[in-house]
Order: sequence, then structure tokens, then C-alpha cells
Amino acid sequence: MKVLVLSHMYPSSANEVAGIFVHKQVKELMKKGVEIRVVSPKPMTPFPINYLNPKWRNYSKIPRGCVWEEVETYYPRYVAIPRAMFFATSGYRMYYGIRRTVDKLYQEFAFDLIHAHVALPDGYAGALLARDFGKPLVITIHGQDFQKTVHRDDKCKAAIRSALQNAFRVMVVSKKLRRLAVKHFNIHNKLVVIPNGVAPEDIGRVGGIPERSNNENIILSVSNLVSSKGIDLNIDAIKQLKDKYPQLQYWVVGSGPEENKLRGLTARYGLENRVKFLGRQPHGDALKYMAACDLFSLPSWSEGFGVAYLEAMALGKPVIGCQGEGPADFVKHGKTGLLVKPHDLDSLVEALDFLLSHPKKARTMGERARKLVLVHYTWEKNAEKTMQVYHEVLNEG
Repeated sequence: MKVLVLSHMYPSSANEVAGIFVHKQVKELMKKGVEIRVVSPKPMTPFPINYLNPKWRNYSKIPRGCVWEEVETYYPRYVAIPRAMFFATSGYRMYYGIRRTVDKLYQEFAFDLIHAHVALPDGYAGALLARDFGKPLVITIHGQDFQKTVHRDDKCKAAIRSALQNAFRVMVVSKKLRRLAVKHFNIHNKLVVIPNGVAPEDIGRVGGIPERSNNENIILSVSNLVSSKGIDLNIDAIKQLKDKYPQLQYWVVGSGPEENKLRGLTARYGLENRVKFLGRQPHGDALKYMAACDLFSLPSWSEGFGVAYLEAMALGKPVIGCQGEGPADFVKHGKTGLLVKPHDLDSLVEALDFLLSHPKKARTMGERARKLVLVHYTWEKNAEKTMQVYHEVLNEG
């Protein structure tokens, strides 16, 4: 079986952790005998715009192709316009930018199926490729399509609908996204829930754990620093709990547009000695910080799944997430972690206080979490279910 994976979210020399969940799935599918080539389109901007923004400048340095950890990967360029402008047409622009690369690739890798990650732009572009090559398309929805893009405007919603209509299967990573698929697009029979996973081998080889004092209480978040992740709520909670827990520390792994605002909030509260911003870290180093912490807290109110929660759980840590979000599928309240009300500081403070004041119960939750994840939420389980979808689609096609 030969599969073309289309995903703008994928590791590259500019960002080694971007879309790492897609890469982990690809590697597990390859272990099971699926032949895969990855096409990961990257935005192209004209000079001098590409030098005005560090993010765009880094994009321009990505090679057109490489073998990324044994996966043959291509990074064709397409014309990108800021999301606020004409995002509904991004799928067509992506298709136009990658078509020549895919044509050339098909000559030596006649793929049987296209697997696109996200509906817009990748799924829309994938639908056009599927039409051109006469191949079936499957799409995985990770969250943004149904949580954010669908609300941009009617044209974006129509573009997502078009992509989904042209897919043989729509795989969603959580029950929350299944509910949103039905709500926004009335999709039923082609929907499949396949949760993301962890790689036990990554968990097993975590070493070089950062040093910490035995009497410290360390709360950790690993996340893009955007407003919906609730990092500011964690900082607010630290302010309320700092006197009760003199050794309380909050570590933040990640970067993003809210970083300066969060640093400012930390300074305004006088918490510079309590809150550490550790920046974006390689995946292996992020796992080391997870291994060193006492609990993982990410009160995100727009979470399609949340691989970081799973990884912390696999390392034996109790986690805090929000009710009704993706992590609610696997964070069993009071057993493997705690679920709090979205946007609710009092609920978050209560949860943190409980775990900090009941360390034995917290450790028991963490151990239950570890067992749950390593049995039911691995990339091997994910690959088995994904391969089943591939076989069903090819038989139908």
C-alpha cells in the first residue's frame, strides 16, 4: 500500500516539533509496511517580506526535500496570504503550488491513496489532487478546522465542507470534534474517531532530567503560547497559591504570540522567581521537563485532542484539563487527573490546591494515567485503526 501524506504541519529544519504527531503516525504506519511519502507545503513570500518576519525568514531556509528520520519528505512552496485575507482560497493556492511536485513524485511513487491532515488548506488541496489522479482521499481533523476556521466566514466554511464532501473518510481525533462535525456539517456515516497516541519508546528513554529541589512543587505546561491555552489562568492561580506553597514553581515550555504578554503578567504579579519561561524545546527535552514536574496543567478551552497531556500521563503525572474539550476523552476526573470549568480561575485553583495538598493521591492518579495511556493510547493503536480505514477505503474505491 502506497500513501501520499499531505500536511503543512510536519517537522522541518525551521521547526523540529511542528506537526510531530503527524510524523509519529507516519513512522508507525511505515513500521507496519505502509509505503509513505510526505508532502509538507510551506508558505512562500516575496522579497523583502520574507526577511521582515523571523517566522517567514525561517520558512525560506527550509530545503525543498529531505529524508526526515527515515521519511522521504518534500517541502514545496505555495503563495500564502495572511490568514485574515482570503484564507478560504488557501486550499486552491496550495494545490497550485504543489501540483508539479506531486506530478513528479507520482512517476516513481504511484500512490494508492491521499491522506490529508486538516481540511483547509490541505484537505481542499488533497481533494483536487484526488480528482486529478483518480485516488481516494481521507482527511484527519485535528481541531482548528472545526473550532476556529469554520467561524471565520461563510467562504471558509464552504471550503471546509467541499473538502469533507470529497473525502471517503473523515477521521477526527476526539469525541468533541465528532460532535462539532455533526453540528457544523451534518456528517455522520463517514466519520471515524481515531485518537492520537504516544510512542512508548520515547517515554522509556527519557533521561537527563533537569535538576530540581526535593521540596519544590513544580507545575508544568507544554504548549504554544496562544490565548486559548489558559497559561494566564495558571499564572493567576500561582499568584493565589504562592503563600500556601512557598516552594511552588511553574515551568512553561513553548513559544508563541502571547509570550510577551504572559511575561508581563508574571512581572506585574512579582512572580519572576516562580514562573520560568523555558522557550520552545526539542521534543525529547520537553519530555524531560515532564518527567521532572509534579503535575501538568493546561486549562485550554479550545483543545481538539492534546498530545502533551497524554505524554505527561505516560510519564506518570496527574494532569489538569478542561471539561468538554478533547482531553476529556482520556482524563478521567478524579482517577487519572482533574477536569476544570473553562475560563474558571476558582475551579483551577481548587484543582491545583487538591493535587498539591494530596501528593499521595496525585501520585496514584499519575500511575493510573500512565497505565491507561500505555495500554490504550499509543501510536501503534492509532496506526492499526488508521490502516483499517485505508483498507476499507481502497476496497470501496
